[in-house]
Amino acid sequence: MQIGEKIYRELKRIHKIDLKSFIAPNIRNKNLFEFIIGVLLSQNTSDRNAIRAYNNLLKSLGSITPQKILSKSPDEIALLIKPAGMHFQRAKRILELARIFSDEEFVSELINKIKSLPVEESRKLLTKLPGVGEKTADVALLMYFDKPAFPIDTHIRRITLRLGVVESPSYEKISQWWMKELDKKHYLEAHLLLITHGRTVCKAKNPECRKCPIKQYCKYYASGNKK
Repeated sequence: MQIGEKIYRELKRIHKIDLKSFIAPNIRNKNLFEFIIGVLLSQNTSDRNAIRAYNNLLKSLGSITPQKILSKSPDEIALLIKPAGMHFQRAKRILELARIFSDEEFVSELINKIKSLPVEESRKLLTKLPGVGEKTADVALLMYFDKPAFPIDTHIRRITLRLGVVESPSYEKISQWWMKELDKKHYLEAHLLLITHGRTVCKAKNPECRKCPIKQYCKYYASGNKK
């Protein structure tokens, strides 16, 4: 059995995923525009902050559509999404996305292409959208389109580097390692389990290494960083 699969099984044994603490899994049934806005709000901040910003938008607009977004000024959007941070920059990206997604023919064509194309080509299409980077694209591919992608956030990067299975902090290399190590059907659950582990045990400061269920695979722990 691959190390990644062993890690996945250990984390599944220990952790219970609290889906309410994640934004993306809870908006999978929304339209693609709303889904991307939700994931964009989670960039470089906690899901808690992203959920607050998303709920502010939803409460104010009634529904998160391109038309509703475009009815607001940049300052109004920025104020609503302030809990997510970088709100003026995010507001600009959200308005740019709203203009693009207001073209229903474009959206229909984009969705059909993503569904039919291989993962790499689908990712390229998504990353051409304003504010959509590798992680946001991979979250959309995995959670919205059910394609085999493995998004890497700050928790997963930290855990992977501490494990020592990948030396480079490169998003692509870390993502590829997990995809090679895991069964495709476990990608989504493993992604959420790793984030949960990073939030609760393998924290950035004062990681609780002694209680870690995967310390036997961890070079950080083996090097003497035992707390």
